[in-house]
Amino acid sequence: MEKECILLEINECGRGFSYTSSVESALSQAEQEIKHLDETIESVKTLKPDCDAIDYALAASSGALCGLLDVFLIGKPGESPLGDITDKWFENRTCDFARICGWKGNDENPTKSAIGFLERTFKVPYDQRGCGDSGSMVFGLNPSNHHFKSLAHNPSLLGLFFSILDQFTNSSHFVTNGELIELVEADGKFQLRGTNVFGKLWCGFANWIGHLMSDVSGASGSITRGTGIPSPLWTWTNSIIAIKAKLHIPTNQFDKDINDLALNLFNEGYDIRFQTAQAIPVLINELVVRLLYAIRRMMKYYSQTEKECRSFKDLRNACEPFKNATVKRMLTVAHGTFCLIDIGDATVRGFATGGGSFNPVEFFLRLNIIGVGRLTISLYGETKREINYYKAKKDADFAKREKTIIEYYIEGLNILKEKYDDKEYLSFVEDLRNNEYIKAFVKTIELARKRNVPPTKILTTKIDIDNYFNPQK
Repeated sequence: MEKECILLEINECGRGFSYTSSVESALSQAEQEIKHLDETIESVKTLKPDCDAIDYALAASSGALCGLLDVFLIGKPGESPLGDITDKWFENRTCDFARICGWKGNDENPTKSAIGFLERTFKVPYDQRGCGDSGSMVFGLNPSNHHFKSLAHNPSLLGLFFSILDQFTNSSHFVTNGELIELVEADGKFQLRGTNVFGKLWCGFANWIGHLMSDVSGASGSITRGTGIPSPLWTWTNSIIAIKAKLHIPTNQFDKDINDLALNLFNEGYDIRFQTAQAIPVLINELVVRLLYAIRRMMKYYSQTEKECRSFKDLRNACEPFKNATVKRMLTVAHGTFCLIDIGDATVRGFATGGGSFNPVEFFLRLNIIGVGRLTISLYGETKREINYYKAKKDADFAKREKTIIEYYIEGLNILKEKYDDKEYLSFVEDLRNNEYIKAFVKTIELARKRNVPPTKILTTKIDIDNYFNPQK
């Protein structure tokens, strides 16, 4: 009865053979595989949040406090204490930009003086504040809404496109009643600077930026806060109508209704300044949650780690509040709580001012779209992590089973390692290369015996070798 034996791989390498599958080599490869499997098993833990009850409570508290901040200090345009602060901030930035462009300053009314300077410096042909009595009646274009209706006043890529187009063609494009309107020869005195196409493109871009800066804090003749430039989160309603018009696709009633809603919001003062004010409580909520996470993990690290074992690298990894799933789950809870309070308040105000029906303008004036957008990003991340976790868990479960098999394999190799010590015999190829044939022959005999080759199969004498290579017939 033949004994079972282990066949280890022999690789041919030009001048001889390499024995990459000796017991030691096999053990090394198996251990490397174990490390790789451990990394696969550990990777699934990074996709699963490790929040406790305190984490959830802190996140919800932060969202609730910031939600109340939004309700009472943001509110809606014209009734916003924080909105007044952002209005003043934009006025100061307008003055700063005007100084960069050569404005000398005016102590009596610096904002109006800076706006007037920018309007004179960065002239454009699409700054019609009205089209006369008949034009205003037909197109509804007036000083309070022309920043919204004029496509070149939109702070978006499409707004930049129409600004360059209007400056090259001395025209003006605006959206009204769900239609794209073009005024040709909009300004008989306008002339785009630049000696070539690239120069004109650069001047057109500079005029667009400069004119937006002149409008961001209202017009120079405004008595109140005026109408700034529209929020980029609502100008998409103009973009849809403009793109459909260029592609000869008829607009539907929904396009017109949503555009009218955006126009009404703008007329109520919902511009980029108020949109910036809405971002304040959302940003505070974000920072507070990340800070609370970092503080808790820092306290945990110092309480559970011995002084001699502490290091800045480990502390940073333990407190890092950006990439791990735990802090992202806390942010989802915080922003969800924030939006729950904000949407609840906006809904109540919408019904309260609707006279028995729902008032959508009041609702969207108070709805913090920045907060809703941030919550949407968190929910998308949660969904993506759950999908990745499901896939990674399947890989980790398979890796655990494979790891068990390899551990049994390593255990068997260790037994073989104790039983066989064949390093010195595997060097017989080198002996042959050095012409030490007898020494190499002895090693092959011992190696064959170590590998449980049947005695009748082992070549032990010169006669055995001659008979093996020249068998008698």
